[in-house]
This record gives sequence, structure tokens and C-alpha cells, in this order.
Amino acid sequence: MSLLFGYGTNGLADHRLDEALDVVAGLGYDGVALTLDHHHLDPFDPDLIARTRQVRRALEERSLRVVVETGARYVLDPWRKHSPTLVSDSGPGRDRRVELLQIAVRVAAELGAEAASFWSGTLDEQIPVEVGWDRLTRGVEQVLTDADKYGVTCAFEPEPGMFVDTLRGVLELRRRLGEPPGLCVTVDIGHLVCNEEQPVRDCLVGVGDLIANVQLDDMRRGTHEHLELGEGELDLPEALGALMDIGYQGLASIELPRHSHAGPAVAERSMQALQAASELARAQRSTQPIEHPSKHPSTQPSKQPTREVS
Repeated sequence: MSLLFGYGTNGLADHRLDEALDVVAGLGYDGVALTLDHHHLDPFDPDLIARTRQVRRALEERSLRVVVETGARYVLDPWRKHSPTLVSDSGPGRDRRVELLQIAVRVAAELGAEAASFWSGTLDEQIPVEVGWDRLTRGVEQVLTDADKYGVTCAFEPEPGMFVDTLRGVLELRRRLGEPPGLCVTVDIGHLVCNEEQPVRDCLVGVGDLIANVQLDDMRRGTHEHLELGEGELDLPEALGALMDIGYQGLASIELPRHSHAGPAVAERSMQALQAASELARAQRSTQPIEHPSKHPSTQPSKQPTREVS
């Protein structure tokens, strides 16, 4: 099978959105991971409905698929990056994050997006873990209610350094919520290298039937820094081969949010790396089908601190 590759618009932040889409389509990508932010598609734009419809037409004109991402740094607070979150201590702050995610769900529905992706946020050290789980589950329940209404798949991303930082944490969240079918997983392949104990392939196979969104970047063990493909410790052909083996059919999008200064060149190099790795993965693939486990294995949390760069 062939994988479908996308490029994250947060790696083309210095471009107007239409021009960013031209770059992505011109390089042969199949879609975009569209981050809702003030400079591309502002989730708090008074004319959001009309603007979203314009974006949908732009995507259709270029035959691009789309996933909605919600990791903009300062879209809610001009002073604090990625704040407030679903585990923040302020009720109004958490409500603001829930509102953003509910808007993202509606935008995803209007765009015909494959998924709307989001994460937990970081819990203050003095707050008990169970309080964090209570805050998170209540917020996600609200988002899922809207997602069910609009027929949108939600994809939860474990993020190094955040309250839910491993795949095991996402499985625990799903367990606490009663295994909702509309809550799936965003897998950042670089995070698997950085933060998980199991090998990349085992991680992907372990949650294969739950993956609704894939982000592609390279990393080194224990350092949360998004690197271009080939600059870290990721075995890219092995990772792509695992995605092929589990039958993943969604977008796998380059996630390089600190590379906008050289966006087109990085996007071109990334596509070349993906094409070469895909050919190698197809050549190396096992002819034996992979059987998904009846229960997802418990992926272990990192046993060493993760250095935050990105």
C-alpha cells in the first residue's frame, strides 16, 4: 500500500495560507495538517464560517486532504505559550480551551477533515494526579459531545512533558471515559523515539487500530526537539513500513513547527526523504500479515527526564 503524506502549516507560518497550500500541493503532498492560528485560520475570527468555507474551497481546488491541529502557541494567551489547557487550575481558563477545541471540531466538520487533534497540557507539580485526571476527563467529555454531534473523529496526542505524555496515558484516558469510539490517537513518530520505552514499530502495532492522525519528524532519545527527517535517531523506513503493515490510511504529516524560515526547502527535502524511505519500506516489508492484539499492550512511560526544546 502507499501512504498519504501531508505537511503541517505550522511549518509554513511565514506564508499566506493559500500560498502555503500551493507549496504543499506543488511538492506532491496529499494533504495538510492545518493548525488553527491567527495568521492562517483564526478560530476566533468573527467571520470564521465564511473563512472556513474559503479554506475548504482552496483545499478542494488543490485536491488536498486535511487534519485540524490545535497546538498554536499563543492563540489563547499572548503571554503564556500553550495556555490555558485542559488541566489548568483556572475554571475559566479550562473553559476557554474547551471552547477552542469545540470550535476546532466545527471547523473540522466544515472542512471534511479526517480528525481534530489535541493534547492535555501540563499539570502544575503541586496538583494531585487524580485532580488532573478529573479536569482532563471532564474537558474531553465536553469536546466529544460536540464531536459526536458533528461526526468528527478526535485524535488525542501524547506530548512529552505534558500530563498525558505517552501512549499508555492515552489508553488510560480512553479507559476512564469508557472507551469512546470517537476518541482515537494522534501519534507523533518523533515522540516515540524521544519518550516511549518500546521500539517505534511495537508502539505503532500496539495502538494501530486507534490511530487517526500521524505526525512525522525525527528526534533523539530524551530530547523533545523536532528535527528534519534523517537528523535524529528515527529509522524512517521501519516506521513507514509499520504504518503500511497496520493498514493506516490517513494522513501522515510532517510536523516541523520551528522550520518556517526555510519552509519550502524543508518541505522539499522532507518529501524526498519520504519517497526514498517509502520505496525502501515497501522493499523490506514482511509478507506476513500483522495481527492486532485483542487488548492494547501497556506502553511504558519514559524512565528518564525529557529535555524540552520544541
